[in-house]
Amino acid sequence: MKAIRLHAYHERPRVEDVADPAVHGPYDVLVDIGGAGLCRTDLHIVEGQWADRSKVPLPYTLGHENAGWIRQVGSAVEHLQPGDTVILHPLVTCGFCRACRAGDDVHCEASVFPGINADGGMAQVLRTHARSVVKLPDQTQPADVAALADAGLTAYHAVKKAVPLLYPGTTCVVMGAGGLGHIGIQCLRALTATRIVVLDPSEEALALTRQWGADETVRVDGKHVERVLELTEGKGAQVVLDFVGERGAERDSWAVTRSAGSHFVIGYGGTIEVPTIDVISTERNVIGNLVGSYNELAELMALTANGQVRLHTCTYPLDAVNDALDDLVAGRLRGRGILVPDRLG
Repeated sequence: MKAIRLHAYHERPRVEDVADPAVHGPYDVLVDIGGAGLCRTDLHIVEGQWADRSKVPLPYTLGHENAGWIRQVGSAVEHLQPGDTVILHPLVTCGFCRACRAGDDVHCEASVFPGINADGGMAQVLRTHARSVVKLPDQTQPADVAALADAGLTAYHAVKKAVPLLYPGTTCVVMGAGGLGHIGIQCLRALTATRIVVLDPSEEALALTRQWGADETVRVDGKHVERVLELTEGKGAQVVLDFVGERGAERDSWAVTRSAGSHFVIGYGGTIEVPTIDVISTERNVIGNLVGSYNELAELMALTANGQVRLHTCTYPLDAVNDALDDLVAGRLRGRGILVPDRLG
């Protein structure tokens, strides 16, 4: 089959032929990939930012946002059939540790993360585990929802954690209206009555946010922090969701978080440097966010099914992965890039 393989950090990944995966265990599932999302994490992987954390042997197959159709199941799998349309929770989890038993499977003690520390889904077929599979309505097109498996799930996870803080009359600042941010805005509108203020350097991106639920937009132009403070009577927002996490957004996010407010870090790549006196004197919180749980993915797909969340996408054939990466780096990509492999015979 065809797969996108990374052979060395700081080098472009390439499409090559690899052996087809096979079912080994009773709960293994093979999925014909119908859409594999392109994430900024994939760019950071190529840049080597994950090398010390994932310790994955190279070469390996990228891709941690995956949806498609069941191809084959192991002998113990009874709830899935070949041909079922599915989206995949990004982690393969054990089901037995304390975190898994509490429904907090993202912190599974024995998890494997395809596309991060194991072969991923930028390929024609992916092997995963039955625990990772969320069944979808038959009419769902995998390419339309694939990036919800990580980008959407991460955004939903952060928003859900913030919901108790966002009572009517509050303000939530959203940093970034791109692949993560546009989903976060929709989740905020679906789950809260907060006022949503969106920041982004692109007027084009900001123009789209009104249809997703934004109440106010602020262009990142050097005066954006002042503008947000004006909109919040000099106090800042109760919650700031930073979907960028680099290039100064992490600094600006802290600056527009009010006293006793919460700065949710979702995007990454930069560094947060906060004097400890600022933390204790204002009781502001910095909250980290990883990907969400299996149950949260099922909840997000329910919002998608009833039209409250819609993924904005641009599709590419599998062999155009580097064109997609170039568009992502250059800021030409609106929403999420989705790689669509040819179906394996």
